[in-house]
Amino acid sequence: MSTVSARKTRPRRSCLAVPGSSQKMIDKARGLNADQVFLDLEDACAPLAKPDARKTIVAALNEGGWDGKTRVVRVNDWTTEWTYRDVTEVVEGAGANLDCLMLPKVQTAEQVIALDLLITQIEKTMGYEVGKIGIEAQIENALGLTNVNAIAAASPRVETIIFGPADFMASINMKSLVVGEQPPGYDVGDAYHHILMSILMAARAYDKQAIDGPYLQIKDVDGFRRVAGRSAALGFDGKWVLHPGQLDAANETFSPGQSDYDHAENILDAYDWYTSEAGGKRGAAMLGDEMIDEASRKMALVISGKGRAAGMQRNDKWSPPES
Repeated sequence: MSTVSARKTRPRRSCLAVPGSSQKMIDKARGLNADQVFLDLEDACAPLAKPDARKTIVAALNEGGWDGKTRVVRVNDWTTEWTYRDVTEVVEGAGANLDCLMLPKVQTAEQVIALDLLITQIEKTMGYEVGKIGIEAQIENALGLTNVNAIAAASPRVETIIFGPADFMASINMKSLVVGEQPPGYDVGDAYHHILMSILMAARAYDKQAIDGPYLQIKDVDGFRRVAGRSAALGFDGKWVLHPGQLDAANETFSPGQSDYDHAENILDAYDWYTSEAGGKRGAAMLGDEMIDEASRKMALVISGKGRAAGMQRNDKWSPPES
């Protein structure tokens, strides 16, 4: 599988945040049902702990045990003194066992390009496959959202655009202390709709995944499902998870229902047959009481793709009508 196709098929329904300074949490994360695990060198790692955390992360990646999971490290943002050491130590030490670097607080395309160039230099120096390590760009303030289209297009390494709600809320002076919930006084609509749609449009325009940020009330799983359901309904691919108790909710919310998955696969099978010689070379046909055509096929591809990435199996299979 090529580097590009591998990136397109990585499931990210649940993106588990793990402090890079906590060996205990890293060891536990290996056995959890998360699509992606990101070992954090930024907010979840105290400044004095960052140098040792880099070494802990390198060892954890090289020790393995991450089968089936996308392996990501969140470095510090370019305005800090830690970023270049985060990148050089982690990529030099564990680049062969690393899928992506996450760059927080991205404000311009140039910040993504700078990370791309640094990774490329390390890959060439270390003899790694150039371009294998992807970039996840986190949008956390107004300037980043304003430039989100350029950020998504900045490098072929970019795999995901991520919404960082806590920092974003602070950056625009939103009147709320509860991350992900509607601010007091906003009683009609969704205060985050413009932000989420802007990220989603940029991601889809440049063939990237869109990931929703965390829900900090970790014991309120129903609240997590409610907030996750909004971004999932728009078309987001997944959401951050801060606690193992949120994992099942994330995986379920960002997977299609069984009946929808079966229906999507049946649309694809039926349309493939009806457009064939045997099926009469028709551009449109009936599947039960529903007319299907090329647009139906494209919509079904989305649902089937999500279901296949989640490892779903069909319970119902369409068969061509008898002659």
